[in-house]
Amino acid sequence: MNPLHISSQFDAGAITVVSLADPQDIQLQIRPDNASDFAQWFHFCLHGAAGVPVTLRFLNAGQSAYPPGWDGYQMVASTDRRRWFRVPTTYDGQVMTVRTTPGANRIYFAYFEPYSYERHLDLLGTASVSDLVDVQHLGTTHQGRDITLLHIRDTQDRAATGPKKKVWLIARQHPGETMAAWFAEGFLQRLLDRDDPTSRTLLQHCEFFAVPHMNPDGAALGNLRTNAVGTNLNREWQEPSLEKSPEVFTVRQKMQQLGVDLFLDAHGDENLPYNFVVGTEATPGYSPRIEALQNTFKAAWLAASPDFQTAVGYPRAAPGQANLSLATNWVGQTFGCLAFTIEMPFKDNANLPDARAGWSGVRAKKLGASVLEAVRAVVTGEN
Repeated sequence: MNPLHISSQFDAGAITVVSLADPQDIQLQIRPDNASDFAQWFHFCLHGAAGVPVTLRFLNAGQSAYPPGWDGYQMVASTDRRRWFRVPTTYDGQVMTVRTTPGANRIYFAYFEPYSYERHLDLLGTASVSDLVDVQHLGTTHQGRDITLLHIRDTQDRAATGPKKKVWLIARQHPGETMAAWFAEGFLQRLLDRDDPTSRTLLQHCEFFAVPHMNPDGAALGNLRTNAVGTNLNREWQEPSLEKSPEVFTVRQKMQQLGVDLFLDAHGDENLPYNFVVGTEATPGYSPRIEALQNTFKAAWLAASPDFQTAVGYPRAAPGQANLSLATNWVGQTFGCLAFTIEMPFKDNANLPDARAGWSGVRAKKLGASVLEAVRAVVTGEN
């Protein structure tokens, strides 16, 4: 048998090996973000264990950023990096333990199904050949990666009357929340499908601005929550800077130039096994008009996808007490528009569980495609 080996020197790889001496007691530590204390994301490859029962113990799971996230969590694994499945996982309040028998000499494990930088570049490349898309370079990250905006509109539309509403989607401010990238891919693929009647209707009423990857440095480094210099981008929207948060600085600057009528920010939640949205109810500018739009949006999404629900979510902050450093709150308050944070699970959707895959990249893509029905409901119905 080949000796056991663990590698993580690849895109989004992250783990610390404590001991590989015993296949029945592989000891690991979840590595924190490169410049902060957030520790929850992991992604690594185990070599040489085909047909061997192995036990992986994550010794510091109880000291991670969100320990309750391990309750009911099942790790994802893949032997080909394309088909990901869940493996038996337990958590005793301190140590997370995984027991499995790999079917191949290389098996990858991750916190959630990864979304590689290469796939992101492929998504941009595919979009760029559409005559609906103008690919715009907004700036660069600390490590020199592009901050890219996709401006999507139908310049040949003859049915439009008056100015079109400006719909924004951003995803993956937190790099370890890879379901957000899958969501954005599904959203864009449907929007660019000229045979889809919903997309055609939307492009008669709207132009879209999408930043499908807000934090490429953090993703490449295998971070959960921060960029290359340790900044949590979703706490930077009031006062971003090129020194700490060039990603937010450049995107926010573009928003101020162009305006926003509807804003969506795709994320993942470690604890709650549901898909839900967080609105702007606690912002000072929240109004009956925004409340009505929120209700229309939610009702339309409920009708479009059984994977979406409104019964479970975050507790609301007190009226007027919103944290305006968060993207959704800042955008909603600044532009007086409908704005939502979209949360998806790292675990599974408890309302529609899938024992083999749990919540997955494919399911997140389909949810991203379905949200266009909710967008259509508010942009075609608003006066």
